[in-house]
Amino acid sequence: MNGTEIQEVFAESQAGKLTFPEVVRRSLAAGVESYFCDFAQGQEVFYGADGSTHAAPLTLELDPVAADFSREGIVGAIRGAQADTIRYPEFVKQATAAGVIGYWAYLTGRKVVYFGRKGEMHVEEFPRKS
Repeated sequence: MNGTEIQEVFAESQAGKLTFPEVVRRSLAAGVESYFCDFAQGQEVFYGADGSTHAAPLTLELDPVAADFSREGIVGAIRGAQADTIRYPEFVKQATAAGVIGYWAYLTGRKVVYFGRKGEMHVEEFPRKS
């Protein structure tokens, strides 16, 4: 796994410079198989297909995670990111407001699992390529 490239992608994503498809493409190219974003701890951990890991702190200012999980809220944030009407900084605000405490992005599995504070989950498959 290429830690330097992962750090560049991570920084550009937090700065709102990349779309989610760009993050996926570049992360896969850097050897990332999946990553876990923990809003409670304020970090992401990247997992390589070779078994390696790379942790990085979130530099975004994080709002407290809402106590109640809103499936509609997280789906709205996902749709905004898919339509490129919002980028990662706004996505994080909407996700935490929707009660998402963390998510696991399975890049090779083409899905993301979002977790609430009480064990709620929402599974979002990547859009099919047209």
